[in-house]
Amino acid sequence: MDKASADCPYPGCFFCVMKEGNPSKRRASIIKFFRDLPSQDDDGQVLPISGLWNTAMAHPNDPEFIELGIFECMAALIWKGLKNRRWLSHDQNIYIPYYAAHIIGSYTMNMEEFAESAVRAGVIPPLVELLRGRLTWVEQRVAVRALGHLATYPSTFSAIANHGEILELSIQLAMSSLEIVYTHFYQNVDRRISYHCDLLTRGMGGVEMESRKAEEWASQLQCWSLQLINCFAFKPEFLSTICKPDLLVKLPGMWGGLVNENSPAGIGLLRTICHHKYGRGPVASCPGIIEALCNIARSSDDWQYMAIDCLLWLLQDPTTCSKVIDKAVPALLDLTEITTLGDHKKLGDTIVNVLQECLESQGTGRNSISSRVKEEIEEVLSSRQRLKWEKNMPKEDLHIKHAAALVVKLEGNSLFSSGNISGAASKYSEALALCPVRSKKERVVLYSNRAQCYLLLQQPVAAISDATRAICLHNPLNRHAKSLWRRAQAYDMLGLAKESLLDAILFINECSQSNDPDLSLRQNKVPDYAERLVKKQMRAAWLFKDASVKHGGVQCEGDTGHAYGQEADDSEWETASESDIGNDERDELGDDDCDWKTEDERKDKYDKPSMKGTMIRATFPFSQLELRFT
Repeated sequence: MDKASADCPYPGCFFCVMKEGNPSKRRASIIKFFRDLPSQDDDGQVLPISGLWNTAMAHPNDPEFIELGIFECMAALIWKGLKNRRWLSHDQNIYIPYYAAHIIGSYTMNMEEFAESAVRAGVIPPLVELLRGRLTWVEQRVAVRALGHLATYPSTFSAIANHGEILELSIQLAMSSLEIVYTHFYQNVDRRISYHCDLLTRGMGGVEMESRKAEEWASQLQCWSLQLINCFAFKPEFLSTICKPDLLVKLPGMWGGLVNENSPAGIGLLRTICHHKYGRGPVASCPGIIEALCNIARSSDDWQYMAIDCLLWLLQDPTTCSKVIDKAVPALLDLTEITTLGDHKKLGDTIVNVLQECLESQGTGRNSISSRVKEEIEEVLSSRQRLKWEKNMPKEDLHIKHAAALVVKLEGNSLFSSGNISGAASKYSEALALCPVRSKKERVVLYSNRAQCYLLLQQPVAAISDATRAICLHNPLNRHAKSLWRRAQAYDMLGLAKESLLDAILFINECSQSNDPDLSLRQNKVPDYAERLVKKQMRAAWLFKDASVKHGGVQCEGDTGHAYGQEADDSEWETASESDIGNDERDELGDDDCDWKTEDERKDKYDKPSMKGTMIRATFPFSQLELRFT
């Protein structure tokens, strides 16, 4: 090449072009650069492409490059990589299709007019080829991301839908993405493609960093696939393709996303499907989905309301109500005390209203409600009626009822201490019947104590129900540490690793913020019993667990037996302090936090050094699940 200047040997160098001070010359040079780049075979082409990638990441809403032809250039470069393997293997050109697809995705992420320009530039066909797996899973990841952004906008969705195979490909990718990454990268360290390692570590190096990043990218690959499917799911004509049993049964378990919390994940896609009458039938008929939705609805995470919405819609639909009512109602009954969950106001009241409609519809012959479910609904309706009566009761009468409940609760505590667990549970039930509905703090304690009894009686389902009710009653919602821990143990007894892991981590979070000396983490040390359970569930819920077992890798099984015992909980029961009654009197039995007293037989567990300097990360799309201990 002829030298253009003393400083740069390349005419039309992208970095020199960007330094051009004359706007008209700069514009003309950029247009020429985008037009000529795909036809060049010079070394060093990856440098300007990586520079464009950084620009697109930092300034995705800047229209300059869009107007000057960047989409046409990126589409041509992807085609070149697909068709000319000699060029692709030369120098560092192997990176170019990845960067090109990533650039398309970044510029179409926020701006509909940019997406329209991308479609006109012909980006969809080469992206579809990457989605098919013509190169590797790394390019599939950025291709499905870009196509998902294009499918988001009304003006460009039809262009995506016209490529009929996109939906089928994204469904297959959602179901197989974890296995693809495991078999093509994670399992065979010695055969990893070098540029994959470079992309994953981004200069940080190390096999451990590569593996962690691969897990993150695998999760993103799945979530971006789900996001693309979700765009189709809003259109009824595509539901027959989406609502196949092999996909539906896996959706509740697709909790991936790690750092991509805006993805709908599997539960988000299920919510979109259940929103439409054509989707509810297949969901209600698919074994295991309702039970999984019930577990997610009880969970303390960002997707909780989505599962609740699914269950409510299924109950309100006369064609699906009878199929789900026996499983859905018990879970929803545990959630009737929720007031506000995110943007959902008076969610508990909404749940009660739907349950009442289910009960009333029995008289029309529309539904078939078992006597057990009927009794449970009537009980919660009776509780709401009690609350109305209490508003008109003299305060003195309420205090008498509160005091009577406290006496019975203390009897339960005494029975518990003497080893009569069944008798203690009965006393807590009696106290709940006496306790004013408005005495929320006291009811939190009673439900939590009874949950501990059910744990020791090996009744995990009942323990989950009571712990959930305590968590919903507590202010703030989903923050009652001891109930979170007890529910984590109950989920462990049922083999529900992800749910147990989530609660265990949230328990640790609450301990780290607690003023209770029995719960606070001294010097940021995690209680050893919580550490054992978290480690066990992280092994059991590992992102690549199923793929590893299938392909003969290390089977990351949990420890044999339970990671806890009676000795693992620092307090077998708890009681509101005497000052709680005074607080309730001053606040008219309101929601202020009460002081907790606990047994301190096993406080020494908090003094043991554990997990110091480590990070707990769960495979969920929620930032609060990452804890750092220094």
